[in-house]
Amino acid sequence: MPQLNPAPWFMILLFSWLIFLTIVPNKVLKHAVPNQPTTPDIHTDEKTVWTWPWY
Repeated sequence: MPQLNPAPWFMILLFSWLIFLTIVPNKVLKHAVPNQPTTPDIHTDEKTVWTWPWY
């Protein structure tokens, strides 16, 4: 059975993962993020209390 012989496809698998793990992350990480994340505002505004006129 030819599918049990690892010689033809094992090197292709190794080289493709080698490329995937070395070259592709460098290309992806070089892209600039257009909107940098901002820290949430620490100061919270005072909430107005709702007075219920019918209560």
